[in-house]
Amino acid sequence: MTERRMLVVGAHSADFVWRAAGAVAAHTAAGGEALVVALSYGERGESGVLWKQEGQTEENVKRIRHEEAAKAASAVGAGFRAFDLGDYPLHVTPEDVERLAELMRDFAPHVVLTHPEKDPFNPDHPVAHQSVARARLLTSGAGVASGFRTAPPSEFLVFEPHQPELCGFTPTVYVDITPVFKRKVDAMSCMAAQQYLQEYYAQRADQRGNHARKVTGDQDIRQAEAFQRLLPHVVGAL
Repeated sequence: MTERRMLVVGAHSADFVWRAAGAVAAHTAAGGEALVVALSYGERGESGVLWKQEGQTEENVKRIRHEEAAKAASAVGAGFRAFDLGDYPLHVTPEDVERLAELMRDFAPHVVLTHPEKDPFNPDHPVAHQSVARARLLTSGAGVASGFRTAPPSEFLVFEPHQPELCGFTPTVYVDITPVFKRKVDAMSCMAAQQYLQEYYAQRADQRGNHARKVTGDQDIRQAEAFQRLLPHVVGAL
């Protein structure tokens, strides 16, 4: 059986932790391989606590954020890479998109996770979505033989944004993260610059667990994460 590969791309280094760390942990616990890519460190807009330190510099904030994110990724069994493209605003050039596409060709993920295309409160998240969507299309080509190196089309899902009702997010998939929830908590605890989000996303996991129980009737589900498919799920039978 082919080892499944999951690619998670966030605008900032901590985005995957809050929104998909449980799904990543479940994926790797089942024997899959996972890679997290951060397009930026969130050094300007999402590291306020670090900037309270006297004499703080941008390079030092980046270093701390890299260490935190790499540790968080390791906690859920994933690798971590940073593109360091800057944040607020996040600028992604055509060359950066091609860099991401080349990574996708090399890694050949079976599933790709990123932000939804809308977010009225964060200017970087939609940019990340557009970049990932374009890189994914460039990776797979037109679905026929191409004059450049391609990889098979991947599943494409977006993870839950901070305020889903304002981002056009409708859950279509719940991932039961009950068996690996502690690993998500461990990953969240690594992000010292954003401790204020840890309780919020622990509560969100409980809420989505409640929804998943109602959908399935499985009373053993306590925590879950929500995702939205952007492409049809192809099956052999219903």
